[in-house]
Parts: sequence; structure tokens; C-alpha cells
Amino acid sequence: MWKIISGIFLGWTLGSNDSANIFGTGVAAKIIRYRTAIILISIFVILGAVVEGEKCFAIVSKLSHLTPENAFWIALAAGITMFVVTYLALPCSTSQAIIGAVLGAGMISGIADFSKLYKILACWILAPIASVIISFMFYHFLGFFFERYITSPQKRSFFIYWGLIFAGCFGAYALGSNNVANVTGVYVGSGLLTPFAGLLIGSISIASGTLTYSRKVMMTVGKDITPLDEYTALIAVLSGAITVEIFTQVGVPVSSSQAIVGGVVGVGLIKGAKTVNKRTLIEIGIGWIFTPISAGIISYILLNLFL
Repeated sequence: MWKIISGIFLGWTLGSNDSANIFGTGVAAKIIRYRTAIILISIFVILGAVVEGEKCFAIVSKLSHLTPENAFWIALAAGITMFVVTYLALPCSTSQAIIGAVLGAGMISGIADFSKLYKILACWILAPIASVIISFMFYHFLGFFFERYITSPQKRSFFIYWGLIFAGCFGAYALGSNNVANVTGVYVGSGLLTPFAGLLIGSISIASGTLTYSRKVMMTVGKDITPLDEYTALIAVLSGAITVEIFTQVGVPVSSSQAIVGGVVGVGLIKGAKTVNKRTLIEIGIGWIFTPISAGIISYILLNLFL
């Protein structure tokens, strides 16, 4: 069972990086306390994984025929990649890291199944676009609702606070349901873990990363892309959560980072393109390109050296 250690490490890096996508906007806007955020994320990540996480196992495990040894090195390659981008405080995609690592390993034996890659790539492109569109719709819909029915500033603040709590919990649930496959899907595919064991181990490892090392990326998402107030923070979190949950139902693990960045950019564009920090977006974009390529290269090298 030592082979699952690299998966636990990958789950830790996922929690450290992707927790920013859940409450980063609320924490940076000083609406929600950091400690409250990480506790709620941990609880609902585990819940989402156990209830719906199995839906995304198939597409990760079937990209290549895996042995338990392959699974160990693949998860380690993805974990190393995610640790580097997390250290750099960049919100990046664990989905891209694990898929890149699986394909890198599959290229050694020539058994990588690229036929399923087109569906994954299409979903990766659609996720941030969908989040931008959803954030645009909710910005105007909730704006109309507030102007019509909630005119008191006190009531509005109360509604936004609890709306952020709900959206964050829903986002954590969606993160668990969609991304737990990135952590232990290779082990389930290799037969080393049962689906339930994969869900439980993967979600607990994600929660551990959330509780120990998630503050740095939270600040990047919440502050450095565009300034957010209470209302726009709510819109960004809600749009990102809805986007990720949609793709869970499709059975494709997508990037919660791309979803929340899409939501933040969406509200930034509504306020005016000049409010969006283009340098930060470029850095994040480079990280997105760097992640699957690097994970694939590291996986290829590790398997060549040790298998």
C-alpha cells in the first residue's frame, strides 16, 4: 500500500492549490475568516467526493492501461508539478497535471488512449468560458433581485454573507465530486484501490492540503486578478461552483482553478477591462500551459528511470 503515498501527496497539493477557488474571493474581501473557510471546505470536499466522486473515475483510469507501479509514479509526477505551482502561488489545474502525467506514462508503452483526450481538451476550454458567461448572467440577475427586493444595506450584507457561505460550501462539494478522481483515479484504474477507498483516501488528502497550506493561492485568486467587493465575490464563487458541478455530471474532471478565474474575470470585465490585472492573468495562463506539459515530462522521465 506504500504506492498510494504519492496519491496522498497529490491530494495534499490539490487541497493547497484549489481551496483558493472556493473561498479565496470571500477571504480576500475580508467577508469570511480564513479558519472558517478551510474548515467548511474540508467538510464539504469529503462529502462531495463520497457522494458523487466516482462519476469522474472512468475517464482518468481509462486513458492508459495502468499497473500499481505506473500509478505511483504518475501521481508523484503530478504531485511534484502541483507543488511547484502552489509554491509560486499560481492557481493551476490538478486535472491537467494528472492527465498530462497519465499520457506521459502511456507514451512509454504506446498504450495511451488519445481518443478520449479530445473530449477532455474541449471541456478544459469550455470550463472558463462557461464560468465567464454564468458570472455575467448572475451578476445582472442578482443585481435586479437586490434592487427590487433587498434595498436595505444591512439586509443586503446579510444575504451576501450567507450566500457566500452557501456558494463556498457548494463549491467545495463540487471540487470533491469532480477532482477526487484526479487524486486516486489512477489507483482505482490499476486495481490497487476500490472506488470507495479511492474516494475516501483522496478526499481526506485534499482536506489535509486545505487545512495546512492554502493561504498563498487564496490571495492570488481573491486579490491579484481584479479587486472584488462583497457582491462580486459572491458572483465569482457561485459561477465557479456551478461550472465545476456541471462537468461532474458530464463525467470529466475539469479545473476548478480555471472555473473560478473565469468567474473573477467575468465580473472584472463587467466592471471594465481596465480593472483586470493582465499581468496576473498572463502568469496564470503560463501556469496552465506549463502544468500538463511538465507533468507529462516528469512522468515520462520517472517511468524510464525506475521501471
